[in-house]
Amino acid sequence: MEGWWKERGGQGGDQEVEGGRGASLGELGAGEGKGGGGGAEGGGGGGGGERLTEGQVFEEVEALVTSVLDGYNVCIFAYGQTGSGKTFTMEGSNQEKGINPRTLARLFEMIANKSQDFTYTVEFSILEIYNEEIKDLLEPGGNKKLEVRQGPDGNYVQDLFLARVSSYEEVIKLWSKARDNRTTFNNNINEHSSRSHLVLSVYARGENRSTGVQSYGKLHLVDLAGSERLSRTNATGDRLKEAQNINKSLSALGDVIAAAAGKQGHIPYRNSKLTHVLQDSLGQDSKTLMIVQSSPLVRDVGESICSLQFATRAR
Repeated sequence: MEGWWKERGGQGGDQEVEGGRGASLGELGAGEGKGGGGGAEGGGGGGGGERLTEGQVFEEVEALVTSVLDGYNVCIFAYGQTGSGKTFTMEGSNQEKGINPRTLARLFEMIANKSQDFTYTVEFSILEIYNEEIKDLLEPGGNKKLEVRQGPDGNYVQDLFLARVSSYEEVIKLWSKARDNRTTFNNNINEHSSRSHLVLSVYARGENRSTGVQSYGKLHLVDLAGSERLSRTNATGDRLKEAQNINKSLSALGDVIAAAAGKQGHIPYRNSKLTHVLQDSLGQDSKTLMIVQSSPLVRDVGESICSLQFATRAR
C-alpha cells in the first residue's frame, strides 16, 4: 500500500487553539510509498501554517487519478471528529469545489485526452455503511441485505447498482440523488451529523487501441462518519448503537492501515464492513490518501489529538 496523510484545520468558531487553523502537508510513506518528507511549512505534521484551500489539497490528489486509469486501485478518505470539516473537504461548496467533484471532473478530462490511444468504460456506484449494514444510495428503496463478495476483479458488493457513465455531468446528477438518501441525525455535537460512512466508487476499464492491452482500476472516495467520544454525544438507545458501530469500524480501519503499512502477514479486513468493502484498495498494490481533519477549538483538543494519533498509525 502506498500511503500518505494530510492534516487540515477545521472550520472554526468559539475559542481556538493558538495556530489551530493551520494545516500541514506532511507526507508519510507506507509500504513502497513515498518516504516521510517535509510538509508545506518545511516539516511533516505540525499545524499553525497557512490554511489550505481545496485547490491546494487537490494538487496532492491529482496524480492518483492517473493511477486509476493506469489500472491501480485508489482510496481517498477524510477522517476526523464530527464537525471537523470532512464532508466539506470531500464535497466542497458552491464557491469552492471539494475533492470529489475536482477528482471526477479531472478523471473524465484525462479520459478525453487519452481517447485517441485508449478506450474506457466507466461505471459508478454510491453506498453507505450504517450500523454495519450496506445500503445502496442509488437504489434506496430496496431492503435486500448487501454483502461483500470476491470476484475476478477483486472485492465487490453483490447486487449493488452500477451506473454506466460517460461524463462528469452524469455522475454529478447521480451523486446529488444519492446525497439526499444519506443517513443523518442530530448527535448533540453537529445538528446534521452524518451517521454513516459514504463510499463513492468509480470503476474504469481501459483498453489500448493499438496493442489491445487492458487495465482495470477502482477509485473509492470516502467520507467517513465522525469519530467521537461517547461521553460528549449524550447518546442513548439507537444513537448510542450508531456511535458504537462508528467507533468500532474506525478502529478496524486503523488496524488495517497499521497492518498494511507494517507489511504484516495477516491484515484484518473482515473486522468491519468498511474495511471489507475497501479491501483491495487498502492492500499492497493499491494507493491510499488519508486526509485527517482536526478542529481548531480548545474544547476539541482531546479529539484532535486522537485524530493525529490515528494518522500516525499509517507510518
